[in-house]
Amino acid sequence: MLAALVLIGGCHDDRHQERLTAAGANPKVDDLMRVADTDAGASKFGQCTACHSDTDGATDHGGPNLFGVYRKPLGTNSASFGYTAAMRDTGGRWDAPTLDRWISNPKKMIPGTSMQFPGVEDKLDRPDIVAYLRRQGEAPNR
Repeated sequence: MLAALVLIGGCHDDRHQERLTAAGANPKVDDLMRVADTDAGASKFGQCTACHSDTDGATDHGGPNLFGVYRKPLGTNSASFGYTAAMRDTGGRWDAPTLDRWISNPKKMIPGTSMQFPGVEDKLDRPDIVAYLRRQGEAPNR
């Protein structure tokens, strides 16, 4: 059993490194999105579910429901969530570069946000989560 876990862990590490290598030297967000793994992002999004739901019609929790957030203007995804003025006033849309910056360090991106999450350091984990959010309810006309 332990050997199987070590092998599985090693495969994950190899796959992670292979994807980073495929993204190129000094990859930008677009390069990392090209190698992002949506299914891995779904698993990594699990850490977000303490505060966020991600299914159509689900209620807000400590944070807004993130279903369909991709391409939406910041601070608008949920009509019932009480976004901070800092979030509402920032402007822009939730695209890959913006979500990557946000997931990296919410308080650095938007000082005054109420989000207490410290961020995700791994530069490939973030694009995986972004790919999942893009798939989760993205509508072509948003």
